[in-house]
Amino acid sequence: MQPRLRERYKQDVRDKLSQEFGYQNVHQVPRLSKIVVNIGLGEATQNPKLLDNAVEELAQITGQRPVVRRARKSVANFKLREGQSIGTMVTLRGERMWEFLDRLVNVALPQVRDFKGVSLKAFDGRGNYTLGIREQIIFPEINYDKVERITGMNVTVCTTAESDAEAKALLGHLGMPFPK
Repeated sequence: MQPRLRERYKQDVRDKLSQEFGYQNVHQVPRLSKIVVNIGLGEATQNPKLLDNAVEELAQITGQRPVVRRARKSVANFKLREGQSIGTMVTLRGERMWEFLDRLVNVALPQVRDFKGVSLKAFDGRGNYTLGIREQIIFPEINYDKVERITGMNVTVCTTAESDAEAKALLGHLGMPFPK
């Protein structure tokens, strides 16, 4: 069974984008390539248990085991040594990517207090969109009682779009809540 959002992309969104931008070939139409979810924990240098909790929570949210990221350089001002664990990340592709985006747009983002939409300024100029989430507890997979510390995360949606306008149209048709 294919994810619901992928079906919507194939049936509706692809045709709308072709008409909107005048693509001649179906392979020119922008599509999602991957989603990267990242949690940076600088405090993990003093308390390694924070990183273990972040890995567990990110695995629950994404359905995939995260990779622990390590520092590339030593920085004395931050009390950071090369090779220390400072964050965790997951790269989602295929069905897990579509399912995660569907849950993010339709379930998690409406849980944010005073939510008025996501920023239009978060495109990078090459068709990718980065969204900062302040609390991991907006996802229904996280048990609020077991959370020791509220952590934020970055979600980067990578597309095959050539420009920000194409990526904005793609994400808008997929249901990303941009302000009007």
